[in-house]
Amino acid sequence: MNDTKIQAGQQWLEELLQLMALPSSVATAVVPEAEGGDAYWLTIDHGQLSEPQIERLIGERGKNIDALQYLTNITLNHGLPREEQHLFTVDIGNYRQKRLDELKAIAEEVAAKVEETGEEQAIENLSSAERRQMHTFFKEFEGLQTESRGQEPHRNLVVSLR
Repeated sequence: MNDTKIQAGQQWLEELLQLMALPSSVATAVVPEAEGGDAYWLTIDHGQLSEPQIERLIGERGKNIDALQYLTNITLNHGLPREEQHLFTVDIGNYRQKRLDELKAIAEEVAAKVEETGEEQAIENLSSAERRQMHTFFKEFEGLQTESRGQEPHRNLVVSLR
């Protein structure tokens, strides 16, 4: 583990939250990735934040927490060679796991509907990261295929029979 890198992420995010008038501590964790390497998790301690502040940090459909994560990755990996870059995941209140569980439930529901009716189904309002995750979920269903259609920000995931 690169302690310096994850500590820099922790410090940077804590300073950003302070500037946003949402002072919070940030816990760190290193999660091994299937592809090798490590993912760095920065979890915002929401104990000192009000419910409206937490909702503001997460944003509608996670847009704000995704933006914070994007800024974190761009800032902390800026100017580094690809092999020295690390993926940072920013979370608060276990939002990422809750959303992952929601996406799995949606995938199972849509898979059942497509298998039952034979008609393709479109899943709307997913971020690009969520669409990638859904493509992965649907690989478990041998008789189904997925594709992304449309242009951002109106890109959809379409599920159909093979």
